[in-house]
Amino acid sequence: MEEERSFPDRVLGGADAAEEMARILDAPPAVSSEVLRGETRFTRRWLHGGLHEYQRPMAAHVLVAYYGDDREMAVRVGKQRFAGKTRPGTFTIIPFGRDGQWDYEGPLEVSHVYLPDSRLQACADQLAGGRPVELLDRVGFADPAAARIMQMLSEEAVAPDPSSRLFVEQAIDLLCTQLVRGHSSFGALAPPAVRGGLADWQVKRVVAYMRERLDEEIGLDELAALVNLSRFHFCTAFRKATGRTPHQQLMLLRVGEARRLLTIPELPVTEIALAVGYQTPSAFAAAFRKVTGATPTDFRKGL
Repeated sequence: MEEERSFPDRVLGGADAAEEMARILDAPPAVSSEVLRGETRFTRRWLHGGLHEYQRPMAAHVLVAYYGDDREMAVRVGKQRFAGKTRPGTFTIIPFGRDGQWDYEGPLEVSHVYLPDSRLQACADQLAGGRPVELLDRVGFADPAAARIMQMLSEEAVAPDPSSRLFVEQAIDLLCTQLVRGHSSFGALAPPAVRGGLADWQVKRVVAYMRERLDEEIGLDELAALVNLSRFHFCTAFRKATGRTPHQQLMLLRVGEARRLLTIPELPVTEIALAVGYQTPSAFAAAFRKVTGATPTDFRKGL
């Protein structure tokens, strides 16, 4: 787990967003015939199946809102993995130029917005003083306000009338404002949330996320996204709130679970190592000794 990393490079081109979604989904997006300012497009609600497919970089940001049952979902972007649940009130952001390997089961009822970066930047100009912003990766991220705006857009796509164009354009502008404030490099770098460290509920959210995924590779970006911070400010705020780095916290949780599993005689040490996120016995032994002062084998002998 690295402590710092700059925003990833984004490709300048990319596939048409609606066409790429139609390629990887078993039911193509129900795109409205209305083309909005900046060539923004949106869909009505529709149902598609699960997705276990590589998604190519796209030329627009893709926003996804959910309306059905809770389902676990994840995307792997390079060496990073972002995960969430598709419950109502959450949404997903696929930033333009971002590719990834998606894995989740269906069926899912969703609606989409395909947002060109030029329109997002036009909104950001008013908030960020002309500085370009980048959207953060979000997967099943809770934002009832953004999800509600997308729901209203999906309803307008079903039965548009002559007066709906103004409403839809203003709703897209409002959605852009919400994205810049809460889901972008501009919002993530706002200092007030960092100076005093994380709030108790933020620490609990991060720790619970770690505890549920001890056997997985967990990246700083996905932890920072849980509390709407950049990875750099997240590390600073987490240390101020807990006295530990995120890496140290994760190691403590893994070793704590390993100590519990070592009390079960029939479980091999190598199996326990994998269960708590260590791919080799040597890495597991080094982390365990660092926390407890003993190797896993010696710890088990002393029980």
